[in-house]
Amino acid sequence: MFSWLERTAVALLACAAVQGVSAAGAARTVGDAGASYVGIGRAATPAEIAAWNIDVRPDFQGLPPGQGSVAQGQDLWEAKCSSCHGVFGESNQIFSPLVGGTTADDVKTGHVARLLDRGFPARTTLMKVATVSTLWDYIRRAMPWNAPKSLTPDQVYAVLAYLLNLGGIVPDDYTLSNANIADVRMPNRNGMTTDHGLWPGKGLGNGGHPDVQAVACMRNCDGEPKIVSALPDFARNAHGNLSQQNRPFGAQRGSDTSKPPPATLAETRALAEAASHAAAAAATPGAAALALAKSQGCTACHDRVNRIVGPPFAEIAPRYAHRADLPSYLAGKIRSGGSGVWGEIPMPPQSLPEADLQVIAQWLAQGAAP
Repeated sequence: MFSWLERTAVALLACAAVQGVSAAGAARTVGDAGASYVGIGRAATPAEIAAWNIDVRPDFQGLPPGQGSVAQGQDLWEAKCSSCHGVFGESNQIFSPLVGGTTADDVKTGHVARLLDRGFPARTTLMKVATVSTLWDYIRRAMPWNAPKSLTPDQVYAVLAYLLNLGGIVPDDYTLSNANIADVRMPNRNGMTTDHGLWPGKGLGNGGHPDVQAVACMRNCDGEPKIVSALPDFARNAHGNLSQQNRPFGAQRGSDTSKPPPATLAETRALAEAASHAAAAAATPGAAALALAKSQGCTACHDRVNRIVGPPFAEIAPRYAHRADLPSYLAGKIRSGGSGVWGEIPMPPQSLPEADLQVIAQWLAQGAAP
């Protein structure tokens, strides 16, 4: 174990090293002591700074030149984006919808009316984002998820043009560019405020004053929350089990209303544990294997019969029916990951207990029966 003095020295050296890679120079002063650490780190090169400094501000400073049409964006979208976000921005079972909930009137006013509608089932990206620069910057930095920063500026303009077209913000024949992006009118452009403590600075908002006053901690709090408002029992399942009903778009599901609501947090945990044990005891081998796949996060990208990001479990065995060593082959594929067999999106290597790996691989090799 390191002593306090050794840990402090390491922290100071790490701090000096981080400072040393900035463009300000190799010599740095730490604290008020005036001591300089010469020879630690180096000045960042112009190329390194340019590769890092790619943010686009709401005033479009940092936006590179380029252009892309809605038609070009549709082709790119279907090739690189639709597997996660849907062909029309409706997304799939994993990701929240990007498009929906905005109207032509919202584009005119700059306020999305449905943000105030508590009965509306979801909040999409185009309902919330106030600045088009935010979308451009995020797409460039983070998309597609398996190859971030791989899109050229022209491709980012094209993909964003298609997304804006899906939301009814720009017409079908629109070409988005650095010259006209400032003309795009986002549906929620007037829905952002700087009047809060999260936006500090002179002339901005409330000048950095916090929007909450933590004068004193609450005292004598109860051990668990109390429900003060709930549906009466006779109305809880009046329209069927909400957990089995899909919303108009996106993968948002309600609670299991076929069962009475738990009275306390402790009861909630007890019911969940009991249900888990009961399910494990009554599960068929297929159900047990599927539950194991869920516990290992496999179902984030795979469903048993429907395609999400990766192939359905039930389609894997027929694809490799010619292999006599299918269980061990599939175990190796799960362990090492890979891409190109089922599409361009890669599956990263999976680390899971060997016993769990063998159960899942055997289940897949037998056709992933329910």
